[in-house]
Amino acid sequence: MLVGTIISLYFVPWPIVKAWIAPLPETVQEQVNEATDYGFDGIIVCVDKKGAQPAFYTAGLKNRETKFPADPHSLFKIASVSKLYTAVAIAKLVYAGRLSLDKTLADYFPELAGRIENANRITVRMMVQHRSGIPNFTDTHNYWVHPKQNNQERLALILDMPADFEPDTDYEYSNTNYLLLSNLIEKVTGESRFQYIKEVILDPLNLKNTFGSIQDVDLDEVMSGYYVGYENDLKTVDNGLMLATADDLAKFIRALNDGFVFKDKKEQAIYSSIYKYEHTGLIPGYQTIAKYHKDMDAVVIQFTNTVDFEDYNWNLSEVMYSRIVKILRIKDSS
Repeated sequence: MLVGTIISLYFVPWPIVKAWIAPLPETVQEQVNEATDYGFDGIIVCVDKKGAQPAFYTAGLKNRETKFPADPHSLFKIASVSKLYTAVAIAKLVYAGRLSLDKTLADYFPELAGRIENANRITVRMMVQHRSGIPNFTDTHNYWVHPKQNNQERLALILDMPADFEPDTDYEYSNTNYLLLSNLIEKVTGESRFQYIKEVILDPLNLKNTFGSIQDVDLDEVMSGYYVGYENDLKTVDNGLMLATADDLAKFIRALNDGFVFKDKKEQAIYSSIYKYEHTGLIPGYQTIAKYHKDMDAVVIQFTNTVDFEDYNWNLSEVMYSRIVKILRIKDSS
């Protein structure tokens, strides 16, 4: 019995337990200051509360080499949070009658009928909702060791692979779904996915600090990203992912939840039927949490720039975020 207890204690995630049970600071800034104790090089938090100017909190470093402190206005690779923009773009194309949620992958890309299992049964709706069964290209062997440089190379990784499950019988997060949706947007509009997003989402909301890739920005404006045990700065790696400031992302999340990003209730209803209103993002070097909290009418964005897929790193990021939200709730109710 004693041996079993000792063994079980060995596997307890003590860093997470310690972070959870620590006394809650009185202010968000005090909590943010603990980021380096959690193992993060740097952190940016933006709180966008209705009726107030956005509040920014930072700690740690923007860049290890220069020792430059975290800058609240730095650009950050938002990883999978970009799926929200893609889903909105799909909803807008459906609203305009340019796409059908119930047409299949094979309808739009006949050349994939023999390369992606069930392509003639997988609908656009299923891809948006991660119910397609299409394998996730980032789950292929050693993907992040040698990431691919474009969508064609990424898609090639899963061609001719068996489906993970029959269409619409299960849920499994797959970046391949959104790669294909990006290709679909480009096929229907005749322009790049980001250009369409810029025209129908960013420009109307006056979001000038959101970009399609590191190719479109001054790298000095990008927050550095690090992987535990790997010394190089990962901000120069072109993952083909969007970047945004915390302020721009907060404004988008508010517009999404308030409905301002949609033309009318009908367009919003299309979106609501297919996707969610918050997201997280995780790639080597970059973690993002972007959520709207209705009880406080506040958007809280958190960027942390140190990642370790093998440890409790993501859990600690979520603990940090949860504690920040708890502090805000206490302040809001007082």
